[in-house]
Formats: sequence, C-alpha cells, structure tokens
Amino acid sequence: MAGKSKARTIIVRMISTARTGYFYTTQRLRIGPKLAAVKYDPKVRSRVLFVESKKTAK
Repeated sequence: MAGKSKARTIIVRMISTARTGYFYTTQRLRIGPKLAAVKYDPKVRSRVLFVESKKTAK
C-alpha cells in the first residue's frame, strides 16, 4: 500500500525585515522558490521587505 502523499502547498510565515515582529502568513507551492515581497508593516507605518521563514508550531 502506498503511503500518504505530501500536500502540494505549504503555509509559510513572511517576517518583516524591519525587525518589528510583524508577519503575514501565506501559502506557496512546496516545490517553488522561497518568497520575498514588499508589504505594509503597520508598526513602522511604511512598506518594507518581508522574507519567508517556515511556520512553526506555537
């Protein structure tokens, strides 16, 4: 019998490079490249670069 297949997408956490602790969660393809995006960080009230890190359990 075949084992379970892995999900096609994974949940990742996009962390602010402004070191405010603010983050977004999003999905991406498992086989795709790591995400980086310029998004709004309300703690510094400007747009900053957000980079991907794995979503960890609390």
